[in-house]
Amino acid sequence: MRLFVEPTHAPLAPGAECVLPPGPARHAQVRRVQPGDVLTLFDGSGRDWPAEVLAVGRSEVRVRIGTAPVAVARELPVAVTVAVGMPANERMDTLIEKATELGVAVVQPLLCERAVLVLAGERAERKRVHWQAVAQAACEQCGRSRVPVIEPVRGLREWLVAARALDVMRRLLSLRDDATPWAAVPLPAEGGALIVLSGPEGGLAPGEEDAARAAGFAPVSLGPRVLRADTAPLVVLAHLGLAAESSLHNGL
Repeated sequence: MRLFVEPTHAPLAPGAECVLPPGPARHAQVRRVQPGDVLTLFDGSGRDWPAEVLAVGRSEVRVRIGTAPVAVARELPVAVTVAVGMPANERMDTLIEKATELGVAVVQPLLCERAVLVLAGERAERKRVHWQAVAQAACEQCGRSRVPVIEPVRGLREWLVAARALDVMRRLLSLRDDATPWAAVPLPAEGGALIVLSGPEGGLAPGEEDAARAAGFAPVSLGPRVLRADTAPLVVLAHLGLAAESSLHNGL
């Protein structure tokens, strides 16, 4: 069982004893761990730490950290930020879960003109915290030891001002006829960064897409079919992951 431990709660150090945070502790209790069982802990730094369960109480689980952390390399060769007009209901949860499994580095939730989900203030922050927990749980499941960052909700046009100044490759998922097929788009070299902007249900409004293009986002197409807001970014991540696997295989 892999469990995420916030480094601010209990820094993982060789041989240290610590009490698991409430969330991971409940997860371990539900799985009926017993003293002597071995867990894998990670804190987002890129390493897995073996840990032995020392005691399981009604409200806490105490563990001893092992002495030999294991470096984990399961990230995409390109740091991908997915900036997305938030889909409604549970679709944003699913998007973050699957994007985490596929290797996303950052998710930027955006408020767009056609967005069904509208968030602001404390409600937006509560959602961000919830989505961060979704990403952490997905990392526990898929084996990643670096947790994607879920950024605070921002308005699209405000975010474009900041994104325009970034020296990274920028791509816009577009349905317009002049969009370049994704397969023909050059990608960043290994170690580079990529921002992919994708619209909400109904897509970006014409003025929003024009603003994105003016901010340096080159339009690309994922094919003739209209994909859902929570599907399109996943196609990009899956393509990048498969391309990385193919490159690794061909290099052997």
